Amino acid sequence: MSRLFGIILIVVGLIGLIWGGFTYTTRKTLVDVGPVHASRDVKHDVPLPPIIGLVAFAGGLAVLLVGRRA
Repeated sequence: MSRLFGIILIVVGLIGLIWGGFTYTTRKTLVDVGPVHASRDVKHDVPLPPIIGLVAFAGGLAVLLVGRRA
């Protein structure tokens, strides 16, 4: 189980270092009066600092190394 957790941390860390964040889109209703509906898609950017990716990667390596010793 710890080996799987370590691999997941390494993958998440590498993805965080390569992409540096992610975006998602929500729909915002502007007008909703009777039969008239108007909405707008709003794009949200969520940046991930490189230190988070580095810590996740290093934590994954540590979990794998400790798992081998025990």
